[in-house]
Amino acid sequence: MKNIIIASTSTVHGSDYLEYLLPELKIHFANCKTILFIPYARPSGISHEQYTAKAALAFAKINIAVQGIHEFDDAASAVESAEGIFTGGGNTFVLVAELYKNNIMNALEASIKKGTPYLGTSAGSVICGLTMQTTNDMPIVYPPSFKTLGILPFDLNAHFLDADLQSKHMGETRDTRIKEFHAYNTIPVLGLREGSWLKVDGDQIIVKGEFSARLFKQNQIAEELKTGTDISYIK
Repeated sequence: MKNIIIASTSTVHGSDYLEYLLPELKIHFANCKTILFIPYARPSGISHEQYTAKAALAFAKINIAVQGIHEFDDAASAVESAEGIFTGGGNTFVLVAELYKNNIMNALEASIKKGTPYLGTSAGSVICGLTMQTTNDMPIVYPPSFKTLGILPFDLNAHFLDADLQSKHMGETRDTRIKEFHAYNTIPVLGLREGSWLKVDGDQIIVKGEFSARLFKQNQIAEELKTGTDISYIK
């Protein structure tokens, strides 16, 4: 049975890395002494070692050890045997390219579906959708496919930002970008704001955190979904 936390971000303003989620993570990973960290997304281009050390520092606060997947000779076996898994944020194109390069996209999907506790933040959350096509990132590498884990029956836009009507910025808003996606695709898109997350328990998907989420469907008006809403109905 799926047991997942899918967070828009790892860090909210004014707090340390993962700090706002630690009470949830202590429960989520209660049966884990060690979790497997997937640092492939490399935010700001940091190394796998640096990123793993950052995750380890956060999880040490709830007495859980962290091992980076790059430390294993067989990445697929590491995924299959992991007590819990955390995929960090960064660049989604880099993350997806590495998951395919290391032949672990299928292993990761299977592990999550069998019930291994999973945490994703930012790019690590985007990959839970059907595709990565609604990420905000620059395509700095070319993955072999935009298809991702398909754990969720929709796509995600992490770090979703509402349009600032007072801003003089004339570039495209997130709403505009998602409308562009829906000119060519029928997949629903969930905009997940900073400080909010999804809790997936089996087939149930609940909006959690401080803010509502925004649901976009092709040729329909966007819908606000309050925290606590069961969105398992989205197809």
